[in-house]
Formats: sequence, C-alpha cells, structure tokens
Amino acid sequence: MSSVRIPAPPSGPLETHYSYTHLSAGDLLRKECHRTDSEFSQILNSCFQRGEFAPVEITIILLKKAMEETMKSEEKFHFLIDGFPPDEENLRGWTKLMDGKADVKFVLFLDCSNEICKNRCLERGKSSGRDDDNSESLERRIHTYVKSTRPVIERYEKQGKIRSIDASRSISEVFADVKSVFDREG
Repeated sequence: MSSVRIPAPPSGPLETHYSYTHLSAGDLLRKECHRTDSEFSQILNSCFQRGEFAPVEITIILLKKAMEETMKSEEKFHFLIDGFPPDEENLRGWTKLMDGKADVKFVLFLDCSNEICKNRCLERGKSSGRDDDNSESLERRIHTYVKSTRPVIERYEKQGKIRSIDASRSISEVFADVKSVFDREG
C-alpha cells in the first residue's frame, strides 16, 4: 500500500475551511530547482536526476522559510505539510531543527494500492508538466516509499498520530473523510 496526495475539491479546500496553510515539500523543492539565483538548484537537480531525496538540510530550510514567511504576512500558524518527512533522516532533521517550535498534531495518511497511485500519477503526468510522472520513475518512487517512507508512517502509528483514510475511492468521498478528521482534530 502507498500514500497518495489527492487534491481537495474546489468547493472547500482544507486551507480555506480550516485556516491551514498548505506547503508541499516537493513543490518547494521543484520551485527552488528553477530559481536561477538559487544556491541549491544544482544540488537538487542532481538529486532528482538520480531519483534520490533532496538533502535534509535544504528541504527543512525551504519548509522553515515558507512557514516563517506565512506567519509574518498572513499570521497563520497551522500548516498542512504535504510529502514530508519522506524518510527517517528527514524526520530526525525536522525534530532537531523544529523541536519546541512546531508540533506535529497528526499525520494524515491517504492509503491506496500501488497500482492506483501509479495510474493517478500517470494521468496527472499528462497535464502536470512533471517529468517524473512516468512508469519508470513511479516504480522507483514506490520502491523508495516502501524502503524509506513506510518506516516513518509506522513510527507515527506507534505514537498514535496516524489518521488513515482509504484513498482508493472518489475525490469527494476521500475529501469527506479528510474533513471529518480535521473536524475532530481542529
């Protein structure tokens, strides 16, 4: 089983309804890759070409910066961080840097089969412009998930922080369950 990000229907995104700021670790990293003045772009591009995670320090620097910018300009203090931490090393880095500064209230785990994940990403790839939404890359990503990300999920399960949702269903069904989790958790 794998996790997959399913976008909220336009009628009620979590960010608006619950006053959360959505931050995607992957989006922040991809954006940084394309910045011509970035000190990190070459490193990140090299990692992505090899199918590896970005260095922990860079990912956390970008997340922390995005959080600080949001807190200054919008005075929002609740974040929905998508795609992070992808492995134990990133979790350790986050804990070291953010201990006492950020509390992980819960982890939303959208669970579905590898086949469904692949099909959805391949469909997304038709319009996303993401060159990593292809069969070969997706197989590597599934392998990486099983080897690296699944242990993080298991760690959070032991802490009682996982809120699991069957993501194999329609977007509206999944979103209804996600809203229920947020209604309970705040």
